[in-house]
Amino acid sequence: MKKCFLVAFIFCFIHTLSAQVVVIPGYTGYAVPVENQEGDLFNFQQKAALWKDPNQVLHYYFYLRKKGTLQVSLLAKNKAAGSLIQISIPGKKAQITIPKSDKYVSLKVASTIVKDSGFYEITLEDIRQGGQSVADIQGIELSGTAVPGMHFNTKPRRNAASVHLRYPLPDSAKAVAFYNEITIPVGADAPHSYYMANGFSRGYFGIQIISPTERRVIFSVWDAGNEPIDRAKVPEDKKVQLLATGRDVVADGFGNEGTGGHSHWVYPWKNGTTYGFLVTAMRDTVKKTTIYTGYIYLPEMKQWKLLASFKAPMDGGYLKNLYSFVENFSGENGQLQREALYRNQWVQLEDGKWQELTTAVFSTDATGRAGDRIDYGAGESDGQFYLWNGGFQPANVKMGDRFTRPPLQAKPSILVNNHIDSSWQAQQDNACILTAIQQQSIDTTGSKEGIYYTLLEKGTGAPVDVSDTVQVFYKGYFLQSGEIFDQTGATPASFPLRRLIKGWQIGVPLGNVGSKVRIIIPSGLAYGIRNRSAKIAPNSILVFEIQVVSVRKQGG
Repeated sequence: MKKCFLVAFIFCFIHTLSAQVVVIPGYTGYAVPVENQEGDLFNFQQKAALWKDPNQVLHYYFYLRKKGTLQVSLLAKNKAAGSLIQISIPGKKAQITIPKSDKYVSLKVASTIVKDSGFYEITLEDIRQGGQSVADIQGIELSGTAVPGMHFNTKPRRNAASVHLRYPLPDSAKAVAFYNEITIPVGADAPHSYYMANGFSRGYFGIQIISPTERRVIFSVWDAGNEPIDRAKVPEDKKVQLLATGRDVVADGFGNEGTGGHSHWVYPWKNGTTYGFLVTAMRDTVKKTTIYTGYIYLPEMKQWKLLASFKAPMDGGYLKNLYSFVENFSGENGQLQREALYRNQWVQLEDGKWQELTTAVFSTDATGRAGDRIDYGAGESDGQFYLWNGGFQPANVKMGDRFTRPPLQAKPSILVNNHIDSSWQAQQDNACILTAIQQQSIDTTGSKEGIYYTLLEKGTGAPVDVSDTVQVFYKGYFLQSGEIFDQTGATPASFPLRRLIKGWQIGVPLGNVGSKVRIIIPSGLAYGIRNRSAKIAPNSILVFEIQVVSVRKQGG
């Protein structure tokens, strides 16, 4: 009796497994060639794939945790008879005819044996079109002993899960710069990809592929507040302020993912080439603002380029929550795999010292956390971190996994003053200065080596040499706004002149001790694209009124 009961139980259990039927929704597939973004091929509202273009092949992906039998049927309909479709399932191909029907019918395709667990693919290819459409596909029915526990995405969002690496930094760290390097391997790129190198609490900086013909570098900073969509609803005192951009950089606002200031530069970056990214933060604790500036190092030019500089309100803090990510921002090609390599991460602290970051922690977005997509990975290899998503390959990582790379001890050399836009910016600055002179908003006696000057008071003391230490009263303000950014008080300041900006080295020796001179300094002879402080934006034209009190000669 016990033996008969056991046999019956086993028979019923196997019958239950083989009788289980699951349906992969038709709207969760992918088309090659890709569908038009304005089209309705994968239509969530109608819960189907409305297949009209006979040149497109439809692809569906799923993960089987068990080996065994797999029976495949197609739920389809068409307004006209005659469409012939070839369906490729694991290990087999079959052809079926779509009947004329106003209702979805189940059409048996074939059975096969699955010999191992893993990701599998079913493709639908038109052989002969009947009528104006190939077919409407409601779904693919799967049954058999391989089906229990299988995984597939049921959501209309077909994007691969976004994946992140977070670089732990102590709360006490006063980071004012974050450096990272990124390489996109050959074949790991696809349109609608964002490979983000330098993320932080207020923004992000990296490279994108917009389309097969356009690649970009983008740098964005979020507004203050919690408005998720419409920047027009953000009060002016909560909006980030654009201070400067590099040549040909487009800057505007953004919404729909929070709001903020956005900048991008169309640039044909290349796979297999390593690019350096630098974000700096200059704090103004009094006004509670921070200026965030993004630079990219262009290896073919051996120079840095400024993307943009934004002043963030309601801030005043250091760089925090540092991270990188790989994102597929449009689901139409979410089946493709993307990968990025990250190496040589560093932060510069407020005291000027650089600290290498050798630890990264993995996380993923809601699509990954919910288990809608399980094809992603991360890790450390050959001294660098990597991230990948898509491609319907098994995950090799889970939330919270921590990776450590060996120290490279290759502290970055940041020489942003010698930047790619130097000559262009010099022309812009000179035109701005000449306009101010012509409009008589400021006067000048003449120019020397790029600066413009006016001798306001003539001194009778010793001449000034660039090798001197000078004692001066001064006032510094911006050419365009007239806003004072720095000045001495009741007592003069003392500086070795050779340690000051080039504009001072040229302008101060124009007078003797006792003289007072006004000098207009283009940005290239001042601080260029560097952030000297939270008060001086990159590419600022500066005006100084300087009175020389005394000099101390070298060795004196």
